[in-house]
Amino acid sequence: MGLDLRADPIALTAALVDIPSESRHEQLIADEIEAALRAQAPWFEVIRNGDAVLARTHLDRPSRVMLAGHIDTVPVADNLPSHLANGELWGCGTSDMKSGDAVFLHLAATIAEPSHDITLVMYDCEEIESSANGLGRIERELPDWLRADVAILGEPSGGFIEAGCQGTIRVVVSANGTRAHSARSWLGDNAIHKLGAVLDRLTAYRPRDVDIDGCVYREGLSAVRIDGGIAGNVIPDAASVTVNFRFAPDRSVEQAVSHVHEVFDGLDVTIDLTDAAAGALPGLAKPAAAALVAAAGGQVRAKYGWTDVSRFAALGIPAVNYGPGDPNLAHKVDERVEVAQITTVTDMLRRYLT
Repeated sequence: MGLDLRADPIALTAALVDIPSESRHEQLIADEIEAALRAQAPWFEVIRNGDAVLARTHLDRPSRVMLAGHIDTVPVADNLPSHLANGELWGCGTSDMKSGDAVFLHLAATIAEPSHDITLVMYDCEEIESSANGLGRIERELPDWLRADVAILGEPSGGFIEAGCQGTIRVVVSANGTRAHSARSWLGDNAIHKLGAVLDRLTAYRPRDVDIDGCVYREGLSAVRIDGGIAGNVIPDAASVTVNFRFAPDRSVEQAVSHVHEVFDGLDVTIDLTDAAAGALPGLAKPAAAALVAAAGGQVRAKYGWTDVSRFAALGIPAVNYGPGDPNLAHKVDERVEVAQITTVTDMLRRYLT
C-alpha cells in the first residue's frame, strides 16, 4: 500500500521503522518516500540522488527552511519490527531518527500553504564513514538544493532545540625513550613514564564554558586511549595517549589544534593530528532562526557532540538539531521514543511553518 504521509506521525514513524534501512541499504525506503511525496505532496518538486530523496517548494516566500533527516540506521539488533508499549514506540531507528523523518514528511504532505518555502532532504549513509555521507554527495553534486535561511536537522534532541554543535579533534601525543631490560631499568628511558606528565596536564585541565546566542557550550579535553609496552620484562621505548578535544564552535579547527599544543607545551612529546571536524555556530540571531526559537517558546540549549549541522554552518546556514527522541537511546538494543514527543515536535513545527 505504501507510506501514508498524512497519517498520524506516530503511525508513520512505525511504518518507516519497519522498513529495514541499514546504511548502504536504503533503496527500498528511498523508493517508498519518493513515491509517497510525488503522490501526496504535489506542491513539491521531487528529485532522486542515489538513495537520497529531495523535495522543495517554489512559492516565492521571503525565507526558505530546510528540513533534513537521514533515512539509514545502524545494523538491526533483533529489534524489528517496531512495537508500541506504555507510551513508547520501540525499534531500531525510532529515536535516531525515523521519528524525526516522520514529522518532516508528515508536515510536507499536510501543509500546502506554508509561510516559508520548504526544502526537504532525506539522505542516506549518515551512520557510517563521513566520506559516504549522502549529504556530502548532495553538496558536491546538487549545491543549489542546499540553500536556505535556516536548516533543521531532525536528530533526536528530546524535543529541545539544540543549536549548533561542538567541534572535535583527536591527536596522538607520543613519547619516545630507550629500550632496556627491566632488571636494569636504569639503562633505559621509560616512554610510558613520560606520559605521566601528559595525564597530569589533562587532570588539571579546566574546560571553558562558552555562551553563544544564549547557548552554553562546555568544552572537554580527555584521554581516550593509551598505547605502549613491549613485554613484561622490557622498558618501553615508545608510548602514546590519544586525546579528544571537544571544543565550542567559537574556535576553528586550527585554533583548537593550537590550544592543544599550548596545553602540552614544554613536555618531551610529539603531537600528531589524526581527526578533525569543525563545530557549528548556532546563528540564532538571524531572523528565520529567531522565529524558530520563538515558536519553541525559547526551549533552546547547546548541542553537545558533532552532527551534520556543521555541514550547513559551513555553507553559512544557521542550523539546529530538533527532533523527538532521547539521543542517549540511539543505537541501543532497547532504542525507543516517547510518542508524546513526536506529537509535540509536530505541533511546534507546524506553528513555525504556518
